[in-house]
Amino acid sequence: MYEIISSRRTPVADAKGDAATMAKTRVLIVDDHGVVRAGFRQLLESTDDLEAAGEAGTAAAALSQAATGSFDVVLLDISLPDAGVLETVSALRRKHPDLPILVVSMHAEEQYAVNLLRAGVNGFFPKAGEAKDMLQAIRTIAAGKKYISSTLAQALAMEASGGAPEPPHRQLSTREFQIFVQLAAGKTVTDIGDELCLSVKTVSTYRTRILEKMHFSRNAELTAYALRNNLMS
Repeated sequence: MYEIISSRRTPVADAKGDAATMAKTRVLIVDDHGVVRAGFRQLLESTDDLEAAGEAGTAAAALSQAATGSFDVVLLDISLPDAGVLETVSALRRKHPDLPILVVSMHAEEQYAVNLLRAGVNGFFPKAGEAKDMLQAIRTIAAGKKYISSTLAQALAMEASGGAPEPPHRQLSTREFQIFVQLAAGKTVTDIGDELCLSVKTVSTYRTRILEKMHFSRNAELTAYALRNNLMS
């Protein structure tokens, strides 16, 4: 399902020039909780091949760090105080199209991950996962591959084989899903238009399309669905 792309890492000679070593993978940690960032930093620094090269607590700070630093991976929490995850991913992709992004989330991955993968992230990791698996996920996307957990792979295989119905929100495009989440959070079409630089008419058209695809008639139903399926970021 996922093809291997050439690795971004290249061997470099050590100071004595008598051996080849691999440069450490530089990780930008983005999470609004300082304790969580400290935990991620400690985990990375316990390895020989990964390092915490920068930290940010907001989407704006993450974009600023990414613009001024040289990073190999962004470890991105799904919930930031100043922007939705899809907006953050889109902004990172515009400025840094080849920078691998691993989203970390408390949300049920089979509900959210597909839309984030469509939006351009390279992997999705549940916060309930094991530390060793997170390290492997970082190494995987740093090597130019996609990362999904075995649980998500099984869920997607079940859907593909007809063993499980595809949830309605999976029918939405990336932009539709982005607007769906904002509508579900109670934002008006004017608010959404201002944030996404879209006209009110365009957002209203998206809203109509979203309601039709999901067989709803009111925003309240979108909110109830998002809460029921753990999609609120």
